[in-house]
Amino acid sequence: MKRFDQINVIPFIDIMLVLLTIVLTTATFISQSLMDIELPEAENTATRPHDKKVIEVSIDAQTGYYLDGKAVSVQALFEQIDKIEKDTALVLIVDKAALFEKFVTVMDRLKHNQFEQLSVLTREKK
Repeated sequence: MKRFDQINVIPFIDIMLVLLTIVLTTATFISQSLMDIELPEAENTATRPHDKKVIEVSIDAQTGYYLDGKAVSVQALFEQIDKIEKDTALVLIVDKAALFEKFVTVMDRLKHNQFEQLSVLTREKK
C-alpha cells in the first residue's frame, strides 16, 4: 500500500467552493423574501451591483420604512441616511402599493444628501 507524504486538499477546496456558492445564492433569496414587497414592473431593468457594499432602503405598503432589512421610523431612517457616505451605493426598494408620498419623502432626503450611486429596484416586465 502506498503511503501519502501529504494530504490532498483539492477535493476539500472544491466542496467548500460549492457550499459557498449555495450559501451565497440562498442568502440573496432570503434577504429578498424577508419583507412582503411587491415590486413595480419596468422594461429597462439592470442587475444589482455586487462589487461593493450596497445599502437597501425599503418602503412597504403596510408598516413603513426599512434600512438593510430592519424596520425603522422615518426619523431614524433620515438620521441613518445622513451618516452614510455620498459614494455608497444605495438601492431603493418600494412596494408598488406604497403611498407615493413615502417614496417622495425618501427621494427628497436622498437628493438632499447628493448620493452619487442610487438605483430603484423593479421587476422586469414580462
